[in-house]
Amino acid sequence: MFRVIADALRTLGGIVAAVVTFPFRLLARLFGGAAGHGRRTRRA
Repeated sequence: MFRVIADALRTLGGIVAAVVTFPFRLLARLFGGAAGHGRRTRRA
């Protein structure tokens, strides 16, 4: 019984974590990509 409750809470926590972190990962990808293009240098 407790294992079922623990699994449900673990699944719910994973979903909540994914939803909460998604906008931050999206912003990091956008700004990281823009910064990466500006810092790219040519190696001799």
